[in-house]
Amino acid sequence: MFKKILIANRGEIACRVAATARRLGIATVAVYSDADANARHVRACDEAVHIGGNAPRDSYLLHERILRAALATGAQAVHPGYGFLSENEGFAQACADAGVVFIGPPPSAIQAMGLKAESKRLMESARVPLVPGYHGADQDPALLKREAGRIGYPVLIKASAGGGGKGMRVVNAESEFDAALASCQREAINSFGDDAVLVERYVTRPRHIEIQVFGDRHGDCVYLFERDCSVQRRHQKVLEEAPAPGMTPERRREMGEAAVAAAKAVGYVGAGTVEFITEQDGRFYFMEMNTRLQVEHPVTEAITGLDLVEWQLRVAAGEPLPLKQDELRIHGHAIEARICAENPDANFLPSIGRLDVLRWPAHVAFSRNADAERFHEPAPVRVDAGVGEGDAITPHYDPMVAKLIVWGEDRAQALRRLDAALAATHIVGPHTNVAFLRRAAASASFSSADLDTGLIERERAALFDAPALPIDIVASGVAAHALALERAAEAADPWSRRDGWRLHGGATRRFEIDHAGAHHRVALERRHDGSMVLTTGERAQAFSAVPAGSDRYDVVVGERRLLLSVYAIGEDVAVFAPEGSALSREVDVLGHAGEGAAEGGRLTAPMPGKVVAFLAQPGDRVKRGQPLAVMEAMKMEHTLAAPSDGVVKGLRFAAGEQVGEGEALLDFEAQAS
Repeated sequence: MFKKILIANRGEIACRVAATARRLGIATVAVYSDADANARHVRACDEAVHIGGNAPRDSYLLHERILRAALATGAQAVHPGYGFLSENEGFAQACADAGVVFIGPPPSAIQAMGLKAESKRLMESARVPLVPGYHGADQDPALLKREAGRIGYPVLIKASAGGGGKGMRVVNAESEFDAALASCQREAINSFGDDAVLVERYVTRPRHIEIQVFGDRHGDCVYLFERDCSVQRRHQKVLEEAPAPGMTPERRREMGEAAVAAAKAVGYVGAGTVEFITEQDGRFYFMEMNTRLQVEHPVTEAITGLDLVEWQLRVAAGEPLPLKQDELRIHGHAIEARICAENPDANFLPSIGRLDVLRWPAHVAFSRNADAERFHEPAPVRVDAGVGEGDAITPHYDPMVAKLIVWGEDRAQALRRLDAALAATHIVGPHTNVAFLRRAAASASFSSADLDTGLIERERAALFDAPALPIDIVASGVAAHALALERAAEAADPWSRRDGWRLHGGATRRFEIDHAGAHHRVALERRHDGSMVLTTGERAQAFSAVPAGSDRYDVVVGERRLLLSVYAIGEDVAVFAPEGSALSREVDVLGHAGEGAAEGGRLTAPMPGKVVAFLAQPGDRVKRGQPLAVMEAMKMEHTLAAPSDGVVKGLRFAAGEQVGEGEALLDFEAQAS
């Protein structure tokens, strides 16, 4: 076994690898960029090496610096995690040439599976089922368009060197093809440095089912069952589970054997994932192979009781696979939710900022079973996070905050645990998808396992623009927090008490709260007998609040009793209730006296990025919702639309220029519809 390894990645996967290595007695070396000098993965390792600037191209993608760090620190092997250099055959070869073990497949396997078109031809020769399509080297746009017509619409354009949902477009009609191809190629060149694409028939109501495979250096290869990753947005996974609902033993064996055949066709070693598109009737087609550990690997660990990172380390050190195929078993059901800093109601626009509050449900960190052949029930809730409270989500890297994994004896129990765990996840700072994930897991389609990649769009009415938390619940949280602050400021003498007692009558405290786009005046009346009444608008209700732990309050408002968590950051107050959460503002009226209205009439950048193109020119009259500009941020394109009918008065940037968050891209004059 290795004595020291270097982890060529960041975030939760780097923390995850460090934890397994520590348990095995292996020393670890972290690498970090300027932005990650104080990151959690740096603190998790025994030593760390600075490798460059904030952007991945200036740090995590510079394999020469990473390899130099490995050699300088005496690391015998490099674990690439996922993303960055994990599927870069040049880096894997450079490691081999330097005498450093690359904890992953050989360069030849990465190369064979790295280009989708090449891998499709290879799979065809291995008799792995394929989706009808064009996988050729000729990239003439006219030819691609003709091939799309031959295949029949709808078709899917995919970047040949792609992954992670980037460089993919569904085209429903010939008239849409040219624009979709151009957009797909732009995103592909920005993300992968290669604009080659392939065109395939788009399977309607497809399920995305992938098989975890593992090969060793002795010619053995096994499959560790399947994961259903059908719930996606922008072709990126949102919820993943194992095993796949409705999977029969016969189909599981058929897909598993096909995945092993695919891996053996390229001499695969280590952890890999063979991804299939499946029809509702169970027919399946090879989509691609990810030659690395996947983000969603914890659900496989939960149902098998195995540590896949330990398997990676053992196989890379030359050991045989710990178990044979007939020794592997499925136990229970696991679901993973990817918690991301993004705004689902704004087309999942990534969000950045400081994590002012980051509180997780009670959970137990992952630990391997003492006996790999005997399954021990895993922790009901597991959190894999690469950030902590006070850290920031930056525009330089993927906006994923953490992975929340639950396990149950069956799917129903896992669903209940997922809802409870998401409800207990409290994040204040950037927008997150926590509430969206909770609605998605509770949706009729997901709860009944009616799965396909169009689930989010099909359940749109239930998932987006959810009703705000009622103002009386928000006001209760604001009032409870205010009362707690008053009690904390009291001293022993009776003159410093702040209980609202008056010699005659009671006392009323007033709150000005901005919530859900409206301003509310709230009154908390403290009566002479010690009781309290909370009035929101015309509604007056009996009220009481008792501290129930740090930032938690046992509140009674009217006929309801509930446990609220409240966090105040300046004037912002976040209230978490059993049915949801809200970020409101308790306005300091005196503090804002004399302030004028905010300036309007501009379309601003929602986050730092680059202007790709303007779709309107000065003087153009546009309609509400009409696309006006395209930005590229976090390696994805985002279209900004007109907020109302109006006229474009002027452009403030040129295509290709960088813009900061909140900067005005163009001047816009709204007009009545």
